[in-house]
Amino acid sequence: MKKSSSVNCDVIIIGGGVAGFAFASFLNGKKAVIIEKNVKPLQKLSITGKGRCNLTNNCDVETVLRNIPKNPRFMRSTLTAFPPEALMVFMESCGVPLKTERGGRVFPVSDKAGDVVNALKRACNATQVVERAIELIIEGGSVKGVKCNNGIYRASNVVIATGGMSYPATGSTGDGYEIAKKAGHTITELKPALVPLETVEDCSDAAGLSLKNVRLSLKLKSNGKLIYSEQGEMLFTHFGISGPLVLTASCYIDNPAEYTVAIDLKPALDEKTLDKRILRDFALNKNCQLKNAISGLLPEKLIPMFMQRLFDGNGQNKRVCEITKEERRRLLMLLKEFTLTVTSFRPIDEAIITDGGVSVKEIEPRTMQSKLVKGLYFAGEVIDVNGFTGGFNLQIAFSTAYAAANSIIVGQF
Repeated sequence: MKKSSSVNCDVIIIGGGVAGFAFASFLNGKKAVIIEKNVKPLQKLSITGKGRCNLTNNCDVETVLRNIPKNPRFMRSTLTAFPPEALMVFMESCGVPLKTERGGRVFPVSDKAGDVVNALKRACNATQVVERAIELIIEGGSVKGVKCNNGIYRASNVVIATGGMSYPATGSTGDGYEIAKKAGHTITELKPALVPLETVEDCSDAAGLSLKNVRLSLKLKSNGKLIYSEQGEMLFTHFGISGPLVLTASCYIDNPAEYTVAIDLKPALDEKTLDKRILRDFALNKNCQLKNAISGLLPEKLIPMFMQRLFDGNGQNKRVCEITKEERRRLLMLLKEFTLTVTSFRPIDEAIITDGGVSVKEIEPRTMQSKLVKGLYFAGEVIDVNGFTGGFNLQIAFSTAYAAANSIIVGQF
């Protein structure tokens, strides 16, 4: 680590996250400086995938594009140049053996994000300085360097790879947006993405309960229009809901108050088959209280919330033999469509990524170079592009970093 009043180099990288280090790793000997305000770089990468690091997705480019809800067309050329296969080859060449799990998710064999962090540090060919970038030095429409708290760094190529605003404790505090804005770039609306949802309903009784193999459907409250539906895993929390299905659903939401979430707790059973199952359980438990009789249908932590909804606060101690045909029908429908009313996103510092960023209209998609300032490039989450869970956001970071670095080295793909 070093500080200086004036440093000259070939390339300046603002941001010591995955996009910044990947970019430095692709520079093939160019003299580069990484400007990162945190003493420890790559902090967000070290916690991604619950500390296991879902590095990418073992799929083709078209599948990646289908998993990018925001500006996928902008990403086509860069993903074609550096697809998941190329990223996997690169990481294994850096000494990180990989494995593919359910849904094509790619992880280090060790299940340790630290192995990816250390590999990127080894591959990085750049001097790291603990500084906070303030603004770009621009002369005659071209970038000439970066002003920092403690000095000036001069280069004819600068890449902004500062990440978004999620997980601010890791250093993602939105600095790159301000720097780009000062340089004349448009910053689209910033909001949380891949984020848990708060609900009207009190879910505290079920907090911590993870449901697997349920179907979650996101609908417009006004007309019931289906916006998203997928089967998988979700989680109840003290404020509402989270987990993979919920995080993905959040990417389809503009104004949270306009949506409801419907959970099919028994997606493998149609209504007729489920009714037979209920009748069978009722026959075996006709003298038991209903809340005990449905223990084979529901996890214990969900039953109080379910019973409250089923009887609207009354009749929760009813025995099975007292249940009417209409109440049994309501039970069945509740199992197939347990509805929750969304009120808001959780705060952006709880989001996995940031929705919004530097407008893609002002970035050349094949090179990641600014259309407004010559020699200025962008990589990673600071750009207005985001993907679903499953390794797609890290793939975006690596692909955009590769495009920018390759452009600087050879001037073209």
